[in-house]
Amino acid sequence: MASVLQPQSQENDSNSSENMTNTIRIYNTLTRQKEPFETVEPGKVGMYLCGPTVYAEAHIGHMVGPVIFDTIKRYLVYSGYEVNWVVNITDVDDKLIASSRKRGIPMSQVATEMTMDYLSNLQSLGVDQINSMPRATDNMGEIITFIEELIEKGFAYASGGDVFFDVTKDCDYGQLSNRSVEDQQGEGGGAAAKKKSAGDFALWKSAKDDEPSWKSPWGQGRPGWHIECSAMSRVELGETFDIHGGGLDLMFPHHENELAQSRCCHDKPMVKYWMHNGLMQREGAAAKLGGKSDRAENADAASNKISRSAGDGGLAQLIEEQTGDRIRFFLLRSQYRSTILFGDNALAEAGQALSTFYRLIERYDRLSGHSFYFGTEYAKTRATGDQELADASGELMEAVAAKRSVFLEKMDDDFNTAGAVSELFEMARSINRFIESEDLEDSKKRGDEAMSTLASAMSVLRELGAILGLFIKKPKTAGGDGSEDTVEGLLQLLIKLRADARAHKDFATSDTIRDGLAALDITLQDLKEGTSWEKS
Repeated sequence: MASVLQPQSQENDSNSSENMTNTIRIYNTLTRQKEPFETVEPGKVGMYLCGPTVYAEAHIGHMVGPVIFDTIKRYLVYSGYEVNWVVNITDVDDKLIASSRKRGIPMSQVATEMTMDYLSNLQSLGVDQINSMPRATDNMGEIITFIEELIEKGFAYASGGDVFFDVTKDCDYGQLSNRSVEDQQGEGGGAAAKKKSAGDFALWKSAKDDEPSWKSPWGQGRPGWHIECSAMSRVELGETFDIHGGGLDLMFPHHENELAQSRCCHDKPMVKYWMHNGLMQREGAAAKLGGKSDRAENADAASNKISRSAGDGGLAQLIEEQTGDRIRFFLLRSQYRSTILFGDNALAEAGQALSTFYRLIERYDRLSGHSFYFGTEYAKTRATGDQELADASGELMEAVAAKRSVFLEKMDDDFNTAGAVSELFEMARSINRFIESEDLEDSKKRGDEAMSTLASAMSVLRELGAILGLFIKKPKTAGGDGSEDTVEGLLQLLIKLRADARAHKDFATSDTIRDGLAALDITLQDLKEGTSWEKS
């Protein structure tokens, strides 16, 4: 299925090899160390992220990987690479079949509804860099061909209508997760009697009564989970590609089995860099939140897990309450391999931190008379940014250039968004100090040179924010139906009129505006970085 999410356009010269950075280092889960980023094909990146099984509404945990890898793609494109990012959709599975039966509708209808829910949430969080989203049911032919190749090469066998991967034939099995063959128990029940060894896992499952199935050389059936990703990644990205991402809970058995299938089938590595993001944990919980493997290792994880089975969902409502920008910012404030603590306090703190940038942007718009937001068409490359700051002079621009350099160093170092965000805060402080030192709030003292310097500094903030998928378009107000945007606009107009009155020492008008708003339970707060408002 072609994605409805269209990646941002980039200038053609941004993909030329001479414009690419060679300083990026990625932590490779396979080798347990950071490695220089060297692509299979110079100048191009193939990236695959395991997507959702679409049997129920998405929850916030499903957004962690997409936001992280959306940002990674943005940075790679910014650095000069041509990136093809694939996110699969698992639209045939036991849970989908159960949901179909419970609701009394076809499995395909459940999958379509939940896929649209997933895409809607991605859009709200600014995840718009995905190139394609293949579905398992659209790739049955390739999946069956892949299984046939494994059987022909002696790595798989048919048994009673099922097909299993023989883990004993793969001498390197377990290298990704550092687990042994004995740890891979595979399917139990009736399938166990068909297997040569307990660790063998299903590539093809024979059909049960009243279940969706497809014709195959082994009879009617459907694919196992792991073979779907091996087959779809080969279709989309080839036998060996650059980056495979997913949550830490997918490392075993899913990614371990993907790796085994693909390596044995092609006699070459499936992926150069395996990247695993940390799991989400509730505030106050002692255990990481993940998948089946975590529940087996820590009993607390089951009770703390953010999951559909625990009743978590309603992401659309959370986005309405918090805004997609705030949730995205919240997710990027942590280094992607670390555990993310989720809860009301963490989201409120992220919102408060994000308002630092919004106040600065509002201040700039008010002082300059121009809008900071360029929209999704805005895209600056690293080479262009370097060129624009090559001759930076003056205290502010030298500080901005230095902070940009550190920002890029953080991103080069395994995409450390947490460290990069901290540099944005420092940049915002420097810009606010410049506005104060130049007395730009006083229209009589607002010189052209100082305003030009301010515009240049804000351009760098826009450039780096776009890498993180932030500050691209005017943010929505949390919990609103659209009328809040009008209220916000009117209040900003009043704040500007009051600022102009104060600048001209017309304190009577200034006080009238302040007191009139106070009578409506709206309090103005005069801060160094500008004036904000809140409902009392």
